[in-house]
Amino acid sequence: MTLNLSKPILYLITPGATAETTTPASEEFQDILVQISAAVDAGIQLIQIREKNLTARMLFELTANVLGIIRGTSTRVLVNDRADVAAGAGADGVHLTTRSLEANGIRQTFGEDFVIGASTHSLVEATAACDCGADFAVFGPVFETATKANYGSPLGTAALAEVCQALKPFPLLALGGVSTENASECLRAGAAGLAGISLFREPATLKASVAKVRAHVETDSS
Repeated sequence: MTLNLSKPILYLITPGATAETTTPASEEFQDILVQISAAVDAGIQLIQIREKNLTARMLFELTANVLGIIRGTSTRVLVNDRADVAAGAGADGVHLTTRSLEANGIRQTFGEDFVIGASTHSLVEATAACDCGADFAVFGPVFETATKANYGSPLGTAALAEVCQALKPFPLLALGGVSTENASECLRAGAAGLAGISLFREPATLKASVAKVRAHVETDSS
């Protein structure tokens, strides 16, 4: 399917702070709902529920709560890795890791309207995601970031530009150390948008962060 989202595509990834013992009454569960409410208000188009430590039952409940928040808006919700939970709860799709099933298998099972994103860290991985039928991929880490330290040195905007050019018009979103200060570098490199955990983490400043990113786009295109 075609994402058909206005650019830049902004992709909020939840922080992964929940645990196996998390319940709806837990502070970290409620924090996610507050964050997502702010994201919807700011006009973020895509949200990934990346809570890897939740039980399947609690992940389903969190997803259902998130869908209640975004109902009636154009925001789409994806669940990290668990296509079954995403489909069962009525989410828009799934985000696949490099260790997940391939996108073509997910597509065959869940249909053409199921949105599929993929995490990639090289031209080879990004090409595979595109060829297997993912709707988009995140690419990174572009910049230095503690959360992606296990993937080695930052790939940089030159690598991002190379992959964007090679796979154009397949949408690639820049991930890893992306900030309001360097967002325009990613977009000039050809990224269709920006993905982030810390970039969109604080509800109180989220709308201002989104406005600043969009201002960069308007400045660069003028």
